[in-house]
Order: sequence, then C-alpha cells, then structure tokens
Amino acid sequence: MSTGVEATIVWETKNDAWCCQSSSSTGRPQANIPSALFIIHPLASRQSAAFTSFIASVISTPFSHTKDIAYFNLQLLYTSTSLKTAFQIVRSPAMSAASIPLPKSGELIKSIRESSRALRQAENITISAESIKRLLLSSAFTSTYHRIASTSHGLAFPLNFPSPLIELNLLSILALLNIGSGYRVPLHQQTGRGAWDSIRALVFGLYISSSTGADEDLMSAKGMRDIRDMKIAELLGVNVHVERPHESIPGVTVGEVGGPGWEVVQLIKELMHGAGSFLVEHGYRDLGSFVLEALKEGGRAGPEASAEIVLERLVRAIPGFQDMFIVDGRPIYCFKKALFLINGVVVRFGSKVPPPFPIPVTSHLPVFSDNVLPSILIHLGVIDLSTASPPLAALFPGAGSEDSLKSLLAPAPQVSADVPKSGKKEIPIEGPVLTEEQAYILRAASIDACELIVEYAQSMDPAELADQNPEWIKEINLPDLDTWIWAVAKDRPDYRKLQRFVLKKALWF
Repeated sequence: MSTGVEATIVWETKNDAWCCQSSSSTGRPQANIPSALFIIHPLASRQSAAFTSFIASVISTPFSHTKDIAYFNLQLLYTSTSLKTAFQIVRSPAMSAASIPLPKSGELIKSIRESSRALRQAENITISAESIKRLLLSSAFTSTYHRIASTSHGLAFPLNFPSPLIELNLLSILALLNIGSGYRVPLHQQTGRGAWDSIRALVFGLYISSSTGADEDLMSAKGMRDIRDMKIAELLGVNVHVERPHESIPGVTVGEVGGPGWEVVQLIKELMHGAGSFLVEHGYRDLGSFVLEALKEGGRAGPEASAEIVLERLVRAIPGFQDMFIVDGRPIYCFKKALFLINGVVVRFGSKVPPPFPIPVTSHLPVFSDNVLPSILIHLGVIDLSTASPPLAALFPGAGSEDSLKSLLAPAPQVSADVPKSGKKEIPIEGPVLTEEQAYILRAASIDACELIVEYAQSMDPAELADQNPEWIKEINLPDLDTWIWAVAKDRPDYRKLQRFVLKKALWF
C-alpha cells in the first residue's frame, strides 16, 4: 500500500497560547490529535517561549491512536518566523483505514477468537495436533504446569490497601500501563528490571506518592490526566536524555530529550492522559471507580456473562484498552490489557469471602497475547512459521528445529552448584524487531494456538495419558495456560535466553 497524506495540522499562537486548526483530505474532522510529546526544536531560540514549550517531539516518529486518527507519522513541513508551524499527518503503510470498527455489542470475546483464527489461517501459519500433543506430554510442561500456572501471575502486591476499591484502582492502572516489552533491553540496562517489573515499580511509586500527603493524587482521574513527563521518569527510574555532537562546534556534545527511556515515558503519559481525560469528563474519581461500575453492571447479568460486559465497557470507553488493528483490510482484535485486568480481578479478589464486588467467570477468556506468548510458542514448536510468507518465516531462524525441541521440551537443565552466581543480572538479547502488522499476526497466531491447545487437551483420550498419568491435562484452561507460557519464559535459564520479538512504541504490551 502506498503512503498517502491524510491531513494537515496548523499550529499558531493566539494570545500566547498554541491552538490547532486541521483540514482533512477525507473531509473528516481530525480530533484527538496527540499534543503530549514535546522537545526544544533547534529553531526554537528564534521563536517565543510559547513555541518552545509546544513544539511536538513526535516529528518523524510513529504514534498510535485508535479513534479518529490511528498509526500515523508526524512530519515537520516548515517553521516560519511568524510563529506558525505546519505539520503533515502521513498514513502508515500498514494501515488500510483511518479508524477500526469495534465488534458488535456482546461479541467482543467471539471477535477475538474469530479474527485471530482467520488472520492466522490467512497468513498460512501452521499449528498441528502433533506439535500440541508433543508439548502437552513433554516433561517441560508436565513437571512445571501446576507449580507455575496457579501462582506466577505477577499480581502479588507488597502494599497495604485501606479499601478494596483502592486496591482495584491500583490493579486497573497496572493493567492499563502494562506495556514496555519493546524496551526490555534498555530497561534492564537502566533500571536492572524488565518491562513488567519496571511498570509494577512505577505503579507502586504512584501509589506511595499519592498516599503520603502529596498535593496531587497521581492515582486519581485528574492526577492521571495531568501527570508530567519528569514525574513518570523519576518513578520509572529511566534516563530521558541523549547526547549528540554539536552541529558546528567540534568536540562539544549537546544534551536533549530522547532515547528509549523518553519513548517509554511518552507512551505511559499518553495512556494516563487518555484514561484520565475520559474519567474526568464523565465524572469518575478514578479508574477503579469506573471498573467497579462495570463489574456491578456485569454482575447483574450473572457471572458467566459478566466478563463480556466488563470487557465491552473497558474497550469502548478507554483508548488504552482499544487493542486492535487492520491487516489486509481485515480487523484483528486482541484487547490484551482489558482481558488481563478482568482476570486480575479474579486473581486478587476471587477468593475473598464475601467478595467485595461481583466477580466474573474468566476461565473461558482468550489469552492475553503480548510478545512473550507467540515467541515462546514458536520456540516450543507449536506455532510453525515455515509455511508462512518469507518475511515471517525468517523471523526466528532455527526455532522449532528437532535439536532445539529436544532440549527445550526436556526437564529443565540443572544449574551446577559449583558455578558462582554473578551479582549482576544478565542483560537479555533483543529479538527480531517487527512491524505493527507482523506483531498482530503473531499475536493472533498465539491466541488461536492456545485455543487449540486447550481444545486438544480437553478432548484427549485417556489412553494417550496412560503412560504418564497426567489426567489433569484435560482440565487446563486458557488463563492458566497463559500464565504458564508467560512465567515459564522466566522460570528456566535456557528459556530466559530465548529471543522474544520486539515492537517499539507499542501501547498494548
């Protein structure tokens, strides 16, 4: 698909305030234009202070929105001394529509399953019954599933909560901000933590900062809407500056905002601003209050139907939960973070008697597909890319080979007691860098693969299980399988070294 101009945005000063005027080649109003990312432009010294504070930092870098504008690049056209700046929004080649339709009401879960299978099949990605059986009966699976699947969800919080609603609010914000996988390596380098642990630390910091008499409650709707770059960077513990050589003075370096830490901060701020703006506009004190209302609405329909209702409320209202895309004119729906949140409610509150609010049934939910699930399932031979198009088939060379599977499906290798443990964590190796389209294709494949794994397990003949007697395999469900795949990637030293695909500037995982 050829790249085409979608609209022109003109910023100009009026009474020392920057205003936006937009025109569209399609005639559509251009709303929700991100203006949250800023840098000091090289020409800013010739301009007013207002210009300096408002020039967008997303020049020539992609950003994502799923309402009126989605997946565009922002490019500087010109800067004049009259304090007028024009930007051009250019459609990303991967997109075939400026907006993506949400599924029909009451059919979001169904749409996740159907769109994932349709895309996986259209891309000629193979998932065979033989590869599924090989995984289910392997020592790698049978010796670790029970230990990992029920306890390694990552939702243990070392915090005291004065009320269930405050705990629900923290869980909801954690789910919303559950991103950063594309920055796993730089996060390890800068903070010593991976993406998930970095986001957990950030959210814990937001909570503690808001619980010590601070002027602003960063966990509130208003606090989320108004949070600043530097506060996020401080709590996340990342460097948001890079150095570059001065254009005209040899040997002199100039510091400016940028780099992977800055990119993560901007993604987090976009998510917080989007959710906070909706919550403030609609009168909710915080995200937890909105989720509580959705849980109560779902509860009135009964536990079995509740998850569908809660998912729809989350996705239709909050931009940061609208995890969907268009591939070759076909919509693909994942909604990873919203599903993660709904299941997190069960994990955190499902065992309380009585429960503080209605608890949905989640055992039937599709998996929460990120970059880990498809990458691990490719390495374990369940997802076979060899039949797909050459760009996909070449992403993970050697993965799924007989030699590799012989090792990965065997019991975990023993770590010798004679090997001294280093005080430093090993920095992971970055995997293949994907396009947005490729990432959605592999995520769709992992969603469908897990559906097929559970279907196969539940239909297994007892004779297939007689040798090892793991009859419990027939009872596995999708959320627990999701947890096992995600957590086993950290559980074994050889699995930790397996490459996971990378997608930069992703708002969904």
